[in-house]
Amino acid sequence: MDLTKKLTLPGKYCESLTHYKRWLTREVQIGDVPMGGTHPIRIQSMTTVDTMDTKGSVEQTLRMVEAGCEYVRITAPSIKEAQNLAEIKKELLKRGCKVPLVADIHFTPNAAEVAARIVEKVRVNPGNYADKKKFDQLTYTDAAYQAELERIYTKFAPLVKICKEYGTAMRIGTNHGSLSDRIMSHYGDTPEGMVESALEFIRICEDLHYYNLVISMKSSNPQVMVQAYRLLVEKMVAEGMNYPLHLGVTEAGDGEDGRIKSAVGIGTLLEDGLGDTVRVSLTEEPELEAPVARALVNRYVKRAEQVLEINYSQEIVTNSKLIVENLGSRHETKEVNAFIGGSMVPRVVADLSNKRLIDPMVLKDIGYIYDPLLDKYHMGDQSVDFVFFGDNLPSFTMPGNLKQVYNFATWLGLTNKENAHPLYTLHDYINASERDTNLNLVRIFHDDLESEAFENLPMDQTLVFVLETRQLHGMADQREFFVKLRSWGLEMPVIVKRSYDPVEFSGPVGDMMSPEEPISKLQLYAATDLGGLLIDGMGNGIWIDAASIPIDKLASASFAILQATRSRISKTEYISCPSCGRTLFDLQETTQMIRSRTNHLKGLKIAIMGCIVNGPGEMADADYGYVGAGPDRVTLYRGKEVVKKNVQSADALNELIEIIRADGNWVEFA
Repeated sequence: MDLTKKLTLPGKYCESLTHYKRWLTREVQIGDVPMGGTHPIRIQSMTTVDTMDTKGSVEQTLRMVEAGCEYVRITAPSIKEAQNLAEIKKELLKRGCKVPLVADIHFTPNAAEVAARIVEKVRVNPGNYADKKKFDQLTYTDAAYQAELERIYTKFAPLVKICKEYGTAMRIGTNHGSLSDRIMSHYGDTPEGMVESALEFIRICEDLHYYNLVISMKSSNPQVMVQAYRLLVEKMVAEGMNYPLHLGVTEAGDGEDGRIKSAVGIGTLLEDGLGDTVRVSLTEEPELEAPVARALVNRYVKRAEQVLEINYSQEIVTNSKLIVENLGSRHETKEVNAFIGGSMVPRVVADLSNKRLIDPMVLKDIGYIYDPLLDKYHMGDQSVDFVFFGDNLPSFTMPGNLKQVYNFATWLGLTNKENAHPLYTLHDYINASERDTNLNLVRIFHDDLESEAFENLPMDQTLVFVLETRQLHGMADQREFFVKLRSWGLEMPVIVKRSYDPVEFSGPVGDMMSPEEPISKLQLYAATDLGGLLIDGMGNGIWIDAASIPIDKLASASFAILQATRSRISKTEYISCPSCGRTLFDLQETTQMIRSRTNHLKGLKIAIMGCIVNGPGEMADADYGYVGAGPDRVTLYRGKEVVKKNVQSADALNELIEIIRADGNWVEFA
C-alpha cells in the first residue's frame, strides 16, 4: 500500500497523518539566508536593548548569532529607531557579521518605510499597522468594512512598493490579542479572525505582485495558536498560496513554563510538517532563546527519512480524515472508578519502581509531604494521581488518595489490594485468572489494534489503556490509535505514555543548550509529544518515562504540560513578554517579583507586559495585566479594561494585589 498517496489530505493543513512530511512552501530570500522551500528550518530571536543604543544592540546581536540565531529582529517604534538600524548594520558589518536584520513595526508605517530601505526584512502586524485597534467601534456595515479595506490598501501599498524595489522581505505577523476593531466586528476574538487579518494583507501584496512574504499567527494560548496556523494553511492552500511560516508562542514566560508552553505550540505544528522559521519567546536573555529553538527543530532534521513501520488497514485509510475534521474536540470516553475518563481532568502517573521504598519521604518528589508528628500526608494541586511501583513493594502506609499501580503478577500476590491496581500486557489481561473489580490498566501499542489478541479483549467497564509507542514519529503513531478508537466507537480512557532514552537528551554537537540540557530537552520533547495530543482532545492521563531525569522534574513537567494545554489548571499562569527595545522596566526582575507574591493564586492568568504595544491586546485572555506606561510608570488592567493609569512602579504590585482582592480573587498563603 502506498501510504503517502493514500493518506495524503489535499486541502487540509497536514499533508500526511502517518508520516512526517514538511509542507513545501515557496522560497523567500532574506539577505544571504533564504527561508522556505527545502531550506532548513531557521532560528531567530529579538534584541532587548534600546535600539538607539548602537553599541549595546551590536554586542547583543553578536551574542545571539553566536548562540545560533540566523535572523535578528530589532524593534523600530519610530523613525529615529528605524534610521538607527543603518548604524547598527554598519557596525555589525565592521565586525564581520552579515546576519539578516528584521525591523519590528507596530503602529508606524513611516518607520516601516524607512526600515525597509535598510534591513533585509520588516515585520508588520495587520492589527495595528494601518488598521484601528481602539475598541471604540465594533459594528461595521459592509460598505464601511470595504471602505476601511480600501483605506488600508492605500496606507500599506507604499511599504510593499519599497520592499519590491529594495528586495526586502516582509513578515505579516498576526497576533491573537491585537486584532483590529474591524476584524473583531466580523470574526470576534478567534483563529478565523487572525487568519483573515493576515489574508487581507497578503491579497494586497499579491495584487501589487509582491510575494517575498513570511506569515505568522501568534498567541499566548498554544491551543489558539495551533488552530490559527492550521486554519491559515488550509485557507492558503484553497487560494493557491504557500508562503513560509514563522512559528512562535508569544509571551510564553520563562523557565520550565516558557519552554513547555512554547513547545506545546511550536512542537505540535512541527510534528504536522509546518514551520520554516522558529522563535521561542522567553522572558530571559535573548541569546538563551536560540538554543531552545534549535533543540526543538533538530528533532526534525532527519524525521523525513524515518518510516513508520505500521501495517495500516484500509479502515484507517478510509477514516484518516476523521481526525483532521475533529481535531480540537475532546475524544469522549467513559468514566472509570469515578477517577479517570469522562469529564475528569487528565491524570498524572509517576514511576517510583526503581526507588528505595523504605521511607514515606520518597513521595515528596511527587507532591505528597509526610508529617511524622501527625502521621499524615499533605498534598497540593500538583500531587500526582497514580504511582507505578512495578514489582517494588513499599514498607510504609500510602496516602489514601494516591492510586498504586503494580505489574500484574506482583498485584496478584498482594494481601491488601485496596487502592492498588494491576498493569497488564494485552496477553496477561486476556488470560488473567483474576482482575481488579475497579480499575485495570492494560499496556497497548497502536499495532495491537490489528491483532487477534485485541479482538479477544474483554471490553468491560474497568478497562483503561496505557498507550505506548515504538515509533520515532510517535505522535503520528499514537494519533492514529485515537483515530481507530473514535471510528470504532470505543470509549475506554487512555493514559498516553512516552519513554525517553538518555541518548535523546545528549543531542548533536552544536545544540548549544544551557547547562541543564537534559531537563530542558525533556521539557521540550514531552511537551511536544504529549501536549500535541492533549491540545487535540486526546488522552485522559500522561506518563513521562525518563530514567535519567529526577522524578520531581518529571512530575513538574507533567503538570506544566497539562496547564499549557488548558486541560488541567494547577497553578497561576503568567503571560510574560520576552522584552525588547521598547520595554520600560526590567521584565525578568519584575516577573519574578510578581510571581513571588501571586504564585499561589491557582487558575488566575496574570500578564506582565513591557510596553503598550504588548498592552491590552497582546494579553489576550489574561485576567489581570501589569503594563509599562512610561519611565517608572505602570498601567494596571482587569482583562482589557484599564483600572489604574500611570501608577508608580514601586506601588504597582501592591495596587495590583488590591484590585485582585477587591474582585474576590485573592487568597492568603496557606
